Amino acid sequence: MRVALLAFRLMCLAWLWPVSSHYPSKRRHKEQHAENTKQKHGGRVDLKMKKQDSAKSLLIKSEQLLRIEDHDFAMRPGFGGSAIPVGIDVQVESIDSISEVNMDFTMTLYLRHYWRDDRLAFPSSSNKSRTFDARLVKKIWVPDVFFVHSKRSFIHDTTMENIMLRVFPDGNILYSARITVTALCSMDFSSFPLDTQNCCLELESYAYNENDLMLYWKNGNDSLRTDEIVLSQFFVEDFHPSFGLAFYGSTGWYNRLNINFLLRRHILFFMLQTYFPTMLMVMLSWVSFWIDRRAVPARVSLGITTVLTMATIITGVSASMPQVSYIKAVDIYLWASFLFVFLSVIEYAAVNYFTTVEEMKRLRRAKIPNSFDATQAMAFDGCFHDNDIELTSFTEAPSTPNTDRNTQTRNSTVSGPTEGTRLRHKNPVLQHFSFIMSNSYMIDSYSRVIFPLSYLLFNIIYWSLYA
Repeated sequence: MRVALLAFRLMCLAWLWPVSSHYPSKRRHKEQHAENTKQKHGGRVDLKMKKQDSAKSLLIKSEQLLRIEDHDFAMRPGFGGSAIPVGIDVQVESIDSISEVNMDFTMTLYLRHYWRDDRLAFPSSSNKSRTFDARLVKKIWVPDVFFVHSKRSFIHDTTMENIMLRVFPDGNILYSARITVTALCSMDFSSFPLDTQNCCLELESYAYNENDLMLYWKNGNDSLRTDEIVLSQFFVEDFHPSFGLAFYGSTGWYNRLNINFLLRRHILFFMLQTYFPTMLMVMLSWVSFWIDRRAVPARVSLGITTVLTMATIITGVSASMPQVSYIKAVDIYLWASFLFVFLSVIEYAAVNYFTTVEEMKRLRRAKIPNSFDATQAMAFDGCFHDNDIELTSFTEAPSTPNTDRNTQTRNSTVSGPTEGTRLRHKNPVLQHFSFIMSNSYMIDSYSRVIFPLSYLLFNIIYWSLYA
């Protein structure tokens, strides 16, 4: 009996053993599946973390290679010794704008610095340089060069800061930045728009005077290079570097580097916008000399139109220019032309006045009776005209003793001079002037010649002085 019971227990254990051994394999399978899912969803995050860790470790290795933590880079290289030489070269990319109103210019350039810092020397079997970006620049000493008389400036930062640092094994350093700067340009507009402007961009160390830092052009005159620059209003005639010193009473002498460029203005734009319209307005004012002096509305309206047009041109030119306290070349031309237009209006006023006086005198000589209606002899312009009056219908006044006496007196007056009488000669200029006043139509005839010749002479003098 006991043997049978023992055999039954053995059979049960043999049947239950495979089932119990299956549960741990299921648990291991679930754990492995969960781990694979976690790795699948978190793979990208781990990849980014690995990249950041590698970049950080690379930067740490670079800092260790250059031994940045071993030195105080708040101090310049060779502190306490002679001045550190810093070479500069510039490549001008473009001149973006030139403003006459603000008296400034905007320029984009590549500014490169060259110096030696033995603290950054590193061993290299291949003698190759290491290139870094702006992150390492903030941890080492760099020259504090700034732009004198600058109004605005910035370092480009698209897509990253446009800064490059190159370190050579012997400690030589190249530091380059792409900068846009807006700086002051003192312009002289006395010959505007026939002028040339000399602008200058000045570089200088802010903190270190000549005892600590010596700025110089790296390659002499070849240190300044330019791309092909095309401007809308100027020709760039010359680009050249220069060197100088600047003194500040509280801090001493500083090295200063100058980027000089000479600009000559395009004249065609101003010829089309200012000079040609002005010439046409002056010539248009001369048309009134060929219009009948009795056509008052036509001549007055033409004169007023040309005067107002000249005033509009002068206002437009002045609005686009800085308010300077001296006279510009364009001002001389515009105001002289305005004077010619104004004189053409005054000329007709004189013609009209002398014509009226002359015709009134003729009417008085005709001895028109009081009963005559003077309005019948008025032309449409309001002036008396002898051609419009019939004087034949008026009979001569009857002769009286008084009139005979007056006639004898006049005859005795015009008789030849007696012996011993001194003759008085009239001034020929006054005689000529009186003749012109009595013949006012001659004023227009003279004006047709005098005005064009005078304006032509003015233009010859003007363009010979300023062109």
